[in-house]
Amino acid sequence: MSHNLTLQAIRPITHNVHELTFERPQGYDFTPGQATDFALDRDGWREEKRPFTFTSLPDADQLQFTIKSYPSHDGVTEQIGMMQAGDGVIIEDPWGAIEDKGPGTIIAGGAGLTPMLSILRARQASHGDLDGYRLIFSNSREKDIILREELERMPGLALDLLLSKEDTEGTHHGKVDADYLDKAGLDFSETFYLCGPPAMEEDVQTLLTARGVSEDRLVREH
Repeated sequence: MSHNLTLQAIRPITHNVHELTFERPQGYDFTPGQATDFALDRDGWREEKRPFTFTSLPDADQLQFTIKSYPSHDGVTEQIGMMQAGDGVIIEDPWGAIEDKGPGTIIAGGAGLTPMLSILRARQASHGDLDGYRLIFSNSREKDIILREELERMPGLALDLLLSKEDTEGTHHGKVDADYLDKAGLDFSETFYLCGPPAMEEDVQTLLTARGVSEDRLVREH
């Protein structure tokens, strides 16, 4: 079922990521971690649907998305970055495989963090803290880190920031590779959440499987 939404506010999160807030249709429910098919409500774009994850709390009065724009692609995300209050979009019913299965290690890459934002926010709201959760968040450069200050403030969340192309204070220089996993002090008997580009998820899943992480303890976006 399709739902027409009106943009209430848009604000920059990083140099290429925006937070979009919409009015919420009556009776529209989702589970933290779920996504929807999203299209611009304008001529020439209504059939250009893209999957985006809700990043608001499931009981909030509004729906919120945190979306990275790719201007070089000359496509939907570039248009989204230029939206203004009052613009319309069309969304479908929620879907998605990622859900909160309790404490564990989250390995996220770039905008792949978004499914976990709603999960972490909802868990904090319901439990008061994020004890037992660890987030390993990989980006290219410091300017790419989404909502760093919010993540650093989340009570109980152990946060590792990795940068592949910079070496700055308060971050680790490198990638989520075999060497990093072996030195990170991880408990490979716990639950692991993977959210990022499909190629990254495949590579990290292969590494985790080789270290004894079974498929039933892997929660993946793709």
